[in-house]
Amino acid sequence: MNHCDVAIIGGGIIGLATAYRILGSRPQLRIVVLEKESELAMHQTGHNSGVLHSGIYYRPGSLKAINCRQGKLAMQQFCQDQGITYEICGKVIVAVDQSEMRVLNQIFDRGQQNGVSCELIDASRLRELEPHSAGIAAIHVPEAGIVDYRQVCNRLAEIVTEHQGEIRTRCQVSSISLQDDHAIIGTPSDEWQAQWIVNCGGLQCDRLIQLAGDKPKARIVPFRGEYFELKPAARHLCKNLIYPVPNPNFPFLGVHFTRMINGSVECGPNAVLAGAREGYTKTKINPRDLWQSVSYPGFWRLAGKHWMMGCQEMWRSLSKPAFVRALRKLIPEITADDLQPAPAGVRAQALLPNGQLVDDFLIVESKRMISVNNAPSPAATAALNIGQMIADKLVERL
Repeated sequence: MNHCDVAIIGGGIIGLATAYRILGSRPQLRIVVLEKESELAMHQTGHNSGVLHSGIYYRPGSLKAINCRQGKLAMQQFCQDQGITYEICGKVIVAVDQSEMRVLNQIFDRGQQNGVSCELIDASRLRELEPHSAGIAAIHVPEAGIVDYRQVCNRLAEIVTEHQGEIRTRCQVSSISLQDDHAIIGTPSDEWQAQWIVNCGGLQCDRLIQLAGDKPKARIVPFRGEYFELKPAARHLCKNLIYPVPNPNFPFLGVHFTRMINGSVECGPNAVLAGAREGYTKTKINPRDLWQSVSYPGFWRLAGKHWMMGCQEMWRSLSKPAFVRALRKLIPEITADDLQPAPAGVRAQALLPNGQLVDDFLIVESKRMISVNNAPSPAATAALNIGQMIADKLVERL
């Protein structure tokens, strides 16, 4: 039997940031990070588009808004201190016609409430920033940036181990027993006794809650985000980050253009139900995962509300010309020949039984365990702040 003070399940950016923050305030604690894969950051973190989000979209006072703003500053400072390349390049949120102006103005108002540096700009100024972008107006967010979150994770892991924290890969958790004064975690090779568990399992977080004998507040339903990228000869069409005005009646943002820190330009995503929780391709299907998604009442209530938009997403998944048409709303010069396939990601979307998507970060506590039950974008941007929030909770209890 191995012993530790805190066992963190999940070696993505939230789990590693939590370990880093705990050791930063209580370096004498014994911390172990248990990751089921052979490497760290293999799932949502490793498939992240790398944006340092400003926090302009989120409801004022929400965990997303607060942690994104503070977490972005912390992430920038961490990168600066650790020599990790990042860039504050700015983004534009583009209204392509008059029908989108009301929502554009609402986003601008929300950004101001959240303390985001942003300004409404006309078509002329938009052309100066993004010469190939369509649009009658836009919001310019100069403080948005880009980074490689895998590099961030690698450095976090190094610091954790330097401070005597332990990171175990290939350690899939198979059992959790929560007692009054400790918890027992079982893996195929050994057992750990911990004072507290932090569940940062991402795509598997609700199953880990169930494994501990609790009922998750929300079920994880995986949505695959499908991308193309611009071929090198077409990268000049997007200078930085070009985003659409989101449809307020649809829970996903819509296709956009993201310049990555390595110079490539990602286009997407197209959001469709994934056939597996780790289903990064159309052909990857896990019968258990798929059945749990389609048999969940919340999924059918969501599908009933958004079936038309869902059909459009599925059609774009099957038809490259349809995908190109969506991209051309923002950059009319784009052609199918400008695009090449890019790796997909899978979003661990928490869904309530009534069909409502959990819109905010969701952190729940039970006996001896703290679970991150929902941490979609901007979780990577906010990771250091989320980790600090969890560390503060644990320090109180330890």
